[in-house]
Parts: sequence; C-alpha cells; structure tokens
Amino acid sequence: MKTASRLKVEHPEYAGNRKNLTLKDSAELGDMALLLAQEQAPVSIGQGTRPRFAANSVLPQPIWSGTVPGYLQDNYWWAYVHPYAVRFWERQWLVNCILFGNLVKLRDAALDELGQSITGRTLQVACVYGDFSVRFAERIAPGSTLDVVDVLPVQLNNLRRKLPASSPVSFHHSDSTALGFSDATFDQVVVFFLLHEQPDGVRQETLREALRVTMPGGKLVVVDYHRPRWNSLRVLFEPLLRFLEPFAPDLWHHQISEWLPKGAQVKEIRKQTFFGGLYQKVTITL
Repeated sequence: MKTASRLKVEHPEYAGNRKNLTLKDSAELGDMALLLAQEQAPVSIGQGTRPRFAANSVLPQPIWSGTVPGYLQDNYWWAYVHPYAVRFWERQWLVNCILFGNLVKLRDAALDELGQSITGRTLQVACVYGDFSVRFAERIAPGSTLDVVDVLPVQLNNLRRKLPASSPVSFHHSDSTALGFSDATFDQVVVFFLLHEQPDGVRQETLREALRVTMPGGKLVVVDYHRPRWNSLRVLFEPLLRFLEPFAPDLWHHQISEWLPKGAQVKEIRKQTFFGGLYQKVTITL
C-alpha cells in the first residue's frame, strides 16, 4: 500500500516541529486543501519563500507557540490560522460573496464614519480579508497614522503584502484583549467583523480594550452581524452560522452595548443596520 511522503517545511511565521496531515486524513479540508496541494511553484512569503506541494505530498499542520487563542485555533484554523487558508480566502470577490455583495457598502459605512481624510492616530483591531485596510490607509491624512493589531503573524504578513511600502501603517502582533497601548492613545478605533468570531468573555474584553485606548471625544466604530428582520434570512443563516461561526448567533440575541464594560464613559451610541438587518454598524462616541 502506497503511503504519502512526509515533508518538512519551514515558514517564516512558524517555528519548531509540525504535525503532518496526509491528504487521506485531510478529506474534511475539502476542495480548498486539495486544490492548494496540487500547486508546485514557490510563492513569496515575507522575506522567504513557501514551497507548494505535489498532489501526493503532505499538508503541513502547524503546532502553534501558544500565542494563538484556543477558540481561534479550534474554530477558525480553516479560515485564518493556517497559511493555506489565507491564500484561499484572500480574494475580494469571495469576501464580497460571503457578505452577499455588501462588502463595499459595509466597508465604506465604517470608513465614512471617520471621514474622507482621517486625522490623528487610528487603530484597526484585527486584519481583514479584501481591500478594507487598503482603502482605510488611503484615507489617512498626511502626518496621521493607522495602527493595525492582530494575534496572528500570518495575517499581519498578508496585510503587509497588500499595502504599498509608503502606507502610513504600523503593524503590531498582539491580542485584541491585551492591546498593549497606553490609555487614550487613539483618536478613533475600528473593529470590523471581529466580535462574531469571539466567545462572550473575549468579546467583552475586546470592547473594554478598544474603549480604553480611545481618547475622550473619540469614536469606536464596530461593524458586524445583526439579527435580520427578514424571517427567510433567519431560517437560512442561523443553522449555518451555528455550524461555521459558533459565536456569531450571540449578536442576533444581544446588543453590542450589552458587552460594554460597566461604568464606561460613553456619550452616544448609534446603530445602523444593512441588508434587511443582517449587518450592523455601531458608533460609540466617548
């Protein structure tokens, strides 16, 4: 019986030993993994190269250093954590399809909240597939800056490749629950489709940190899922979300304001919904 060969791969984002996964064992990865395993030409990754694999090779399964939160590794390795996932999902048209053609509308709704020319210091909490950060950086006014944090180096490296070298963007490897910035550092903070991927306690800590680093008079803009008004959307999406996005239904049954820390000094909370209520933008002014 022929067995798949084992192949050791070095990634700039990961170090140490890997758990290897044969194609037979990885049938659950679906067409994405099978397609990517058949590619052979090397592709640049940061300062190094990543080999592609022949059809009879092994898909490397990284062993993480402990910096990846358990909920993220367990539930979203297929979407964000594994390098092949990044290569598969980093497609503007695919992200737009997932959002039912609403990517541009939601992207612009978040950015328009901050203006066409965004001054001061701005924070984006977590990287985003598609051109969200590219368009964000284009709006940063001369002399102003955009800081982006993410818990995954592979996501930060992916964003670096999308941005021109001259972009006024700084990258920070940190968790949304422990940003590492001083209080009142940023004039505005944006959280774009992150909260639905986090369990309840993590979501609370993310919002607490986002408010903590926002200056008095500044804004926190959150875009994410919302309970739809159309019953047909509820019937279609609730089981799908529970399967693929186990924490997302929380946003159907709770207001984002319910996860704000008690005693938060908030002047105003405004909410706008989109696409029959399936999506929401919440603007919190301090």
